Amino acid sequence: MKLFGSYLKYRAKIMITCAVVALIFSSSYLLFNMPDIAVLYPLILTLGTGLIALVFDYVFFLRRHKQILSEEMPAPRDQLEEDYQLIIEKLNEEAKIAEQKASSDYTGMVEYYTVWAHQIKTPIAAMRLNLQSEDTESARKMMGDLNRIEAYVEMVLTFLRLESDNTDYLIKEYDIDEIVRSSVRKFSREFILKKLKLVYEPVEYKAISDSKWLSFIVEQIISNAVKYTSEGSVSIYMKEPGVLCIEDTGIGISEEDLPRIFENGYTGFNGREDKRASGIGLYLCKRIADNLGHKISAESKQGVGTKMFLDLRSKPVGVE
Repeated sequence: MKLFGSYLKYRAKIMITCAVVALIFSSSYLLFNMPDIAVLYPLILTLGTGLIALVFDYVFFLRRHKQILSEEMPAPRDQLEEDYQLIIEKLNEEAKIAEQKASSDYTGMVEYYTVWAHQIKTPIAAMRLNLQSEDTESARKMMGDLNRIEAYVEMVLTFLRLESDNTDYLIKEYDIDEIVRSSVRKFSREFILKKLKLVYEPVEYKAISDSKWLSFIVEQIISNAVKYTSEGSVSIYMKEPGVLCIEDTGIGISEEDLPRIFENGYTGFNGREDKRASGIGLYLCKRIADNLGHKISAESKQGVGTKMFLDLRSKPVGVE
């Protein structure tokens, strides 16, 4: 119906012109006091012929519409349509060139940052090795800062890889306890430095996922929990079979910020208080979870703490 309305609008000028011409001829006949049949008969013939022509023209219009939707350019009917088609072809060529250039630039950028990440990891590893020989509060603090630097480097690479068409997913069954323990170990010094209690209940659950990308999600959630918790504890447990919960007793998230925490670049009140917040961590977690077929959500109350839920029961992208 919308298409037919569009067609009527497209042919409105011709239809109005034909109606005005028919009206002029009818008026002329009537002015000369000709019999009604002499006016009505040619008028009906004219309207019938016009209606038949309108149907045929609409069928032709519909056929051309379907050709365009199937990306098959119909033969131009006049010079104006030919000019339009030349413009479209030129725009298509320019779009292809721009797409190829953007793809080439993106590939070059990914290669550059990949090399940069590997280069910067060398001094990070050297600094970590030097700090491991010291067991002081200052050394533990520096180690925590070093871990954050390394996490930010990984975050950059993760962001770039997510935009790539060939992300290296390895989908199979993984033991969630192994992934959680490995992630927790990376923040052991931060737990000690801030004197936070870790409450970890082995989940004894296996899920179809990707170990590397799922680890990134878990590490990012634990990192936020430690970062925004000054005292109390961080708890990791299964809320129900297949739903991993990471709970903290930190500053929490305000009610108005909670619906937007997975948006790219959104930091909310906590981010405005902490100038180091980038607002990209949870956005990446959401993107990765969607790609893996998992679901991530949050519950929080400001000043009480936050619960992050990772639903591992969802059907993943595939099994290798």
